[in-house]
Amino acid sequence: MTPRGLIFDFDGTLVDSMPSHFAAWTEACQPHGIHFPENRFYTLGGIPTRQILEMLKAEQGIEFDSAAVGLSKEEGYLRRLNLVTRIEPVIEIARAHRGKIPLAIATGGRHHIINQVIDLLDLNGWFDAIVTSEDVIHQKPAPDIFLEAARRIQIEPQYCRAFEDTDIGIQAIRDAGMEAVDVRELLAVGR
Repeated sequence: MTPRGLIFDFDGTLVDSMPSHFAAWTEACQPHGIHFPENRFYTLGGIPTRQILEMLKAEQGIEFDSAAVGLSKEEGYLRRLNLVTRIEPVIEIARAHRGKIPLAIATGGRHHIINQVIDLLDLNGWFDAIVTSEDVIHQKPAPDIFLEAARRIQIEPQYCRAFEDTDIGIQAIRDAGMEAVDVRELLAVGR
């Protein structure tokens, strides 16, 4: 299939931000006794912070202010923005299609943070739509965020190719009826 639109996850797909996110999670969770190991963190990539915190609270049976811990995690990540870099093989795909077909971002992040990273990494103007967890009710693995991105770039889902770095993201893409590209495989080939 020749795609008519490309949709990219953000963290772990376009930008190498996951180590900074994990360090921020560790810093925010530790004072509250919240157990969130690295392997679990990577399986939940794409799920919004507030949803992860509610999940951890229920699973671990501990009480904490989810909003305060979430804010602490966000502040910790923002302090580490200087460590975030582009994932060049995926950036090259976006660059090759930029201006030729519509490009979108579909991320579990939040607008104000994604926009800061886009500014920092000089990606302004590359994407015709940016859809975040704030724009949909149902988060990944539900397909909603990818469907909303397709709607905003005005391309039917079956003509979209979407890029992801997590199993739940790949599931969301497939459930949206789009062609899925697992960037973990793409990056493994390049090593």
